[in-house]
Amino acid sequence: MTELETYTLAVPGAVLHYDVRRNDASTEPVLLLIGSPMGAAGFVTLAGHFADRTVVTYDPRGAERSKVPGEVAESTPDDHADDLHRLISTLDAGPVDVFASSGGAVNALALVARHPEQVRTLVAHEPPASRELPDREVVLAACVDINETYRRSGSGPAMAKFIRLVSHDGPLPAGYADEPAPDPAAFGLPTEDDGSRDDALLGRNMVFCNHYRHDFDALRAASTRIVIGVGAASGETLPKRTAVAVAERLGITPVTFPGNHIGFAGGEYGQTGEPDAFAATLRSVLTG
Repeated sequence: MTELETYTLAVPGAVLHYDVRRNDASTEPVLLLIGSPMGAAGFVTLAGHFADRTVVTYDPRGAERSKVPGEVAESTPDDHADDLHRLISTLDAGPVDVFASSGGAVNALALVARHPEQVRTLVAHEPPASRELPDREVVLAACVDINETYRRSGSGPAMAKFIRLVSHDGPLPAGYADEPAPDPAAFGLPTEDDGSRDDALLGRNMVFCNHYRHDFDALRAASTRIVIGVGAASGETLPKRTAVAVAERLGITPVTFPGNHIGFAGGEYGQTGEPDAFAATLRSVLTG
């Protein structure tokens, strides 16, 4: 691993923290590894597979070191896209390559729609673009319900509903909203409300990310090479289905990556995928 350098960047409404693993001898574009709300800490293993080039990770606004004042202040994909635009401009490294996971993939697609000149290749891994699904109304209503549950009852009950949603295989049935709420204790989650309301996933991303309306005309016209990634082990879960739907809107074939939604993880946040094989596939895609 190259030595980690940490910086801050003031943007409207937030101060972003980002890390640079520098390789000044490399002729490859800088590689950004981004998630949302997953921050830089989620990409340590994946970054280690790309020591032959400069790698940048960051904590998106509202997450980890880039906390913002308030409880569940609005942070839309357009806000995150502007943050990424400012971060890439600050790096002053020419067009970059981007691997973006989950909500980070939604934000990166918003960036490319606005600033395609800043990104050479975007690999968007399982973006939760729920508006593109045939069962969009049921899915979006479930996302709103999770957010409202969080505001009303705290993280345990809301996270239990989130886990049930993203674990569901296949389209949601019309009566999904009427099903009994899952027990947080069954997932090892707290049942008592601690009063906090600063969770970026439950308080911000559930609505703003899933409800985002992508500009597919701009994406299809972009100079950026866009690759949509899906997990080999993702089944027909929500993130896999949305990724396939985005690829269809773009007129491209998705690329299959090893593992599931967190296939790149090597123990971060207690999650382990297939990081070696995942990194090899990503390297092949970036150079292909």
